[in-house]
Amino acid sequence: MRWLIALLLVLAASTVFGRDRNVPLEFQKLYPCPSTGKTTGACPGWEKDHIVPLCRGGADTVQNLQWLTIEQHKLKTRGDCRKLPGQ
Repeated sequence: MRWLIALLLVLAASTVFGRDRNVPLEFQKLYPCPSTGKTTGACPGWEKDHIVPLCRGGADTVQNLQWLTIEQHKLKTRGDCRKLPGQ
């Protein structure tokens, strides 16, 4: 039963933020992994990042993705969805 609840939460989050599981795959086909040059599979030391975060209204599209190192991604993500003054 817990797995069903977890699955429903994941699906709900995907719907709320408009996630498309094919977008990261298409992104990597067009922009291969910086560390391996591969167009599929893992990319050691790098992560895909939404340039304009989904929580800020960014689109889940290939054009809104970029490669960041794991450290760069951590730093960027810390402030991505925090409330700005006046929100």
